[in-house]
Amino acid sequence: MSVMAAVAPMRAHAAVFSGRAQRPHRAVRAARPTVCKAVADPSATAKANKAEWNKLGQVCAVLGSQWGDEGKGKLVDILAQEYDMVTRCQGGANAGHTIYDDSGKKYALHLVPSGILNEECLCVVGNGVVVHIPSMFNELEALEKAGVAVTPDRLVVSDRAHMLFDLHKEIDGLREAELSGNKIGTTKRGIGPAYASKATRNGVRVGDVRNPEKFAAGLRALAADAAARFDDFEYDVDAEIENYKVFAEKVKPYIKDTVALVNASHKAGKRILVEGANATMLDLDFGTYPFVTSSNPSLGGVCSGLGLAPNKFESVIGVAKAYTTRVGSGPYPTELFGELADELREKGFEYGTTTGRPRRIGWLDVVALNFASQINGFTHINLTKLDVLSGLPELKIGVAYKLPSGEVTTDFPSDTDVVGEVEVVYETMPGWDEDISGARVWDELPKKCQEYVMKIEELCGVECRYLGVGPGRDAIVIKP
Repeated sequence: MSVMAAVAPMRAHAAVFSGRAQRPHRAVRAARPTVCKAVADPSATAKANKAEWNKLGQVCAVLGSQWGDEGKGKLVDILAQEYDMVTRCQGGANAGHTIYDDSGKKYALHLVPSGILNEECLCVVGNGVVVHIPSMFNELEALEKAGVAVTPDRLVVSDRAHMLFDLHKEIDGLREAELSGNKIGTTKRGIGPAYASKATRNGVRVGDVRNPEKFAAGLRALAADAAARFDDFEYDVDAEIENYKVFAEKVKPYIKDTVALVNASHKAGKRILVEGANATMLDLDFGTYPFVTSSNPSLGGVCSGLGLAPNKFESVIGVAKAYTTRVGSGPYPTELFGELADELREKGFEYGTTTGRPRRIGWLDVVALNFASQINGFTHINLTKLDVLSGLPELKIGVAYKLPSGEVTTDFPSDTDVVGEVEVVYETMPGWDEDISGARVWDELPKKCQEYVMKIEELCGVECRYLGVGPGRDAIVIKP
């Protein structure tokens, strides 16, 4: 894109700042912010919201548009009340989703789809997911203790999904140690090595547990391959085979041909919701490689990881925080440091659901958001955690990058080294003092908050239709 096209949307007060070493920002907040109270009739709002969800069509995908942790689980949990099936299609237990029920009770999910709180909804773990079966049952046991029974008529796992073993976790740690100063910053959950086994065609699939001899031979081959590769690899494969004799009996009732199941459900008119894990900027092909996940969290990965044709998708919702966060290593152009970053981290509780790691904090990056929208074809944007920004005197939006060559661009560079060297062109917006966590309709939001949302729409060309103003299931505003 040309320099003029890149800077055209910017106001006169837009400024260029280094994406690598911004000086610390001091947070200045209103001492006693005004609280935006809901004045709309709750029953009328709920009825309007239900009508909105029905407009999304028979198949809807909810995908992360940034570096993960955008709040996808909350929207999926809300939409799951209106859908017959909620599916996961890629990633594994490295994806942590936090959801809340109507009473405000918190649930931390890792592999189980976020539709599990809807008793009428079937949750599907698709063929593109890598599954660590012991961890799956630990998660099911935790849910049962919390009062959520997960039986085979509530959850099914694809027979084509690849299995993740403890040996993959061991390999993950050994591989990360080899990288020394160039660590990827993985969760060390074994996700990458499990996908590597799949790609090299020596993986073990969930359906293989129904054939004990085939399963044992496959696991022995995996262990032998790892032992040949790493001198420090230690793994009792015979003990693991014995352990899985028990797990095989437990998991068998959950195993289904999910490709046939999902497509038959679609043909029967059932509504299908896809829950993306991770996010586009961590996509193996489109993210900040090599600081990425090991699967494709973009729409292409949804189709291949579920076996559902692309022409069946009617809505694709991109979930984006009103600012940005990132966990692990890798370039992060709009990153903030200092007091403001610390304050936003604490207010937004920006710590990983799966790992507990503190997240890096940054301003909203529209260059990255537009890149994700281009790849996925977003029909709507769900802008989350708007309430976290209340009280800031001003907000910055990254609208373009100044490359080391001096060129200004709105295209996201493929070269990760270049991404790490760009200077960000920012547009500054006034902040708002009001606490918006009580708002439930658009007119209850302060004008400056509305202007911030509409500026993002202007820059992205996609409607920011759904606005998160708090963690609760009801804490959402639908923009008219």
